Amino acid sequence: MTEQNEYPESGRVLTRVIGTPPADAPIADSDPIRAPEGVPGVIPPDPVKARKAERLVALLFLVTFLAGAAFIASYVIFQVGTIGKTATSNYALGGTLALALLALGAGLTVWVRQIMPKYNLIQERHEMRSDDEARGYVKETFLQGAEESGFVKHRLLRRTLLLAAAPLGLAPLVLLKDLGPLPGTALRHTVWGEPTKDGKPRRLVVEGTGQPIRAADFNSPGGILSVVPEGYEEDLNALAKATLILLKFRPEELKSGTNLNWTHDGIVAYSKICTHVGCPAALYEQTTHHILCPCHQSTFDAADGAKVIFGPAARPLPQLPIGIDEEGYLVAKSDFKVPVGPSFWERGDAEAEARENAS
Repeated sequence: MTEQNEYPESGRVLTRVIGTPPADAPIADSDPIRAPEGVPGVIPPDPVKARKAERLVALLFLVTFLAGAAFIASYVIFQVGTIGKTATSNYALGGTLALALLALGAGLTVWVRQIMPKYNLIQERHEMRSDDEARGYVKETFLQGAEESGFVKHRLLRRTLLLAAAPLGLAPLVLLKDLGPLPGTALRHTVWGEPTKDGKPRRLVVEGTGQPIRAADFNSPGGILSVVPEGYEEDLNALAKATLILLKFRPEELKSGTNLNWTHDGIVAYSKICTHVGCPAALYEQTTHHILCPCHQSTFDAADGAKVIFGPAARPLPQLPIGIDEEGYLVAKSDFKVPVGPSFWERGDAEAEARENAS
């Protein structure tokens, strides 16, 4: 048997089989696709799959917590100071932080895709104003979203999410330690001005091998070496300011900008730290005697006191006074007369102090 219903406003006649619900009847509770009141078209998640996803998300949040705690522990345990220790610290910090962020992102993704309901929303554009109606709508939407997300309903998810976020929230506070203390006058000096334990001048040694350099052996014009202070080959803090490039010139190639009293037999030592932002300026063109910084292409004339001839650097590479000891090895006669590396606020005062001490 059939039943006919007339809808005068639309001019249509609908026919249905007796025993089936009418077109405007509400969907039964047993229907797997049921729209909550006020939110038509919502497809709720499958309860069995949602419970499995909840346990998976909780596990991922727990992994996030453990990895975040390991990140903080790695920052405290693995100290730097040498190349090997720095590498170990970088691996530990990078690995634990990457695992924490990956697990947190995966947990949130599974939460959204497997636990929250599915539906499409079309948001109409309105004037940008905050009246009572808009505030009421925002409140209603927020409460609805909180209810649909399951943040209030699923206590396990809520608690493990807060647990996972705790170490990540504390991580920036731990990293603030690297902002201090203030350097004071440490940027004005390097270890080249410090004598060895027996009171002798500090030798120049080849970076990487620690081999001291005899002036008689470094006798090929156009030669270049990267050198560091003896006794500080593994001290990264010291090398950040004290690393040098050693160049060999013919006497007639040196120009007036080079302080000849700070050279030995055509050998000149310049700071390797670019005066722009501190990159290693170690590319050398033998025919033009140009030193190039690969970061921002600052170019220095090594034959003329390493003065700037191109690029954003504002001042020359500082020259280190060098000489030889009684065994013929190259040594530093004193520290740099001006601060090395990028400019800083107190650099003018430091250079004025250096000139006063020199006079």
